[in-house]
Amino acid sequence: MIKPASDRRPRLLVLASTYPRWLGDPEPGFVHELSRRLTDKFDVTVLGPHAPGAATEEMFDGVRVMRYRYAPMRLETLVNDGGIVTNLKRHRWKWFLLPGFLLMQAWSTWRLIRQFRPDVVHAHWLLPQGLIVALIGLIEPLTPPMVVTSHGADLFALRAKPLQVLKRFVARRAAALAVVSAAMRDELTRMGIDLGKVHVEPMGVDLNGRFSPDPTIERSRDEILFVGRLVEKKGLRHLVEAMPAILRVHPTARLTIVGFGPEEQACREQVRQFGFVDRVTFLGAVPQDGLAPLYQRAAVFVAPFVRTQGGDQEGLGLVLIEAAGCGCPIVAGNLPAVRDVVKDETIGLLVQSDDIAELAGAVCAALEVPVTDHAVAERVHAVQHFDWRMRAKAYAALLGAQVAE
Repeated sequence: MIKPASDRRPRLLVLASTYPRWLGDPEPGFVHELSRRLTDKFDVTVLGPHAPGAATEEMFDGVRVMRYRYAPMRLETLVNDGGIVTNLKRHRWKWFLLPGFLLMQAWSTWRLIRQFRPDVVHAHWLLPQGLIVALIGLIEPLTPPMVVTSHGADLFALRAKPLQVLKRFVARRAAALAVVSAAMRDELTRMGIDLGKVHVEPMGVDLNGRFSPDPTIERSRDEILFVGRLVEKKGLRHLVEAMPAILRVHPTARLTIVGFGPEEQACREQVRQFGFVDRVTFLGAVPQDGLAPLYQRAAVFVAPFVRTQGGDQEGLGLVLIEAAGCGCPIVAGNLPAVRDVVKDETIGLLVQSDDIAELAGAVCAALEVPVTDHAVAERVHAVQHFDWRMRAKAYAALLGAQVAE
C-alpha cells in the first residue's frame, strides 16, 4: 500500500457511473457534491464515463474529473437520461455499448491506480465500479483499500443469482461497505453479507444553504409538486392516476412535474386521456439552483415511490430531504428506505402509492392543513442529520480510516 507523505493530502480516487457532465447538469450530482466537500482532506480525482458535450478532463470545484471514452461520441448514451439499468431495458441495442463501457472503465481505473497512486478508492455502486476495483486488486499490487457505497439500484434491482455472487465477492474484497439507508443494510443481511464492515452513511443535502425555508416566498394552497427521474420506481404514473380523485375534492389543485426520463411520454399521454392537461405542468429538467423555490412554494411534495416487479426501489430518496429542508409537507411511498427520512407525521404521510384511493386521500389531507411556521421548523430540524457538512465529515472519517490502516 502506498502511504501518504506527511506533506500532502491522501490521494482519493472516486469511481462513479453517474456524475455531472457540466456545471448545472440536471443529472444527479450527489457524487460530485460529496467529492468536492472532501477536497480539504484529500487530493480527489474522479473517474466517470464520457458523454456528448462533456470534457474528457477538467477541474470541477477543486475536483480533478477524468472521463473515459467507450464508444463514438454520439453513442455514449448508456448512462444518462434514466440510468444504465433503465436504458438497457428500454433500448436493447445499448447492450452493445456495455462491453466497451466496462472494458474502458477497467482500463482507465487500472491506469489511474498505476499513475495517480491513490491511497484509497471510493467506488460508488457495487456493480460495476466496485467489481472492477475488486478484480484489479487480484492482479495489481498497487491497488489501495476500497470503500464501496451502494445507492440502491445496484443492490435492489440486480437480483440474478450470478450478480448476487458478484456482489458478495465485492463485499468481501472491500475494506468497508457503506449503504445509504438502514433498509439496505437489511438487504445485505438477506444476501448473507457480513455486516461487520457495513456502515449506514447516507448522501447529503445542503440544508443550511440552498434547501432551507424562505419566508419571502408565499406557500401555495393548491400546488402539488413531484421531483425525480421519470422512471418506474418513482411512481409518477400513480400520482397522475390519482389526480381525478384529488381534483374532485380540490378543483383548484394543480400538479407540477420536475424531471425527465423514459416514462415522460407515457405520463403525458395519461394526462391527455384523463382530460386535465390544464392542471398539469411538465417543467422538464431543472438545475439544483431552481429546485429550492419550487419546494418553498409547493403546498405538498409527493414522492409516490414503489417497488418495481424487478425488485428495484429507492435506496433513500434525497428529494424527500430537500423538500423537508424547505419546510414542505410530504406524501411518500411507504418503502423501508423512505422510513429513514419520514419517521413520523411531523415530516409527512406514508402511503401505498399503488393504492390510488389511499394516495389521493393523503394528498387531499395534506392540502387541507395550512403550513405553519412551527411545522416548518419541526420538519427542518428532523432532517438535519442529512446536512452535507455532517455527511462529508462522516465519509472523510470512513475513507481516512482506510488510509491509516
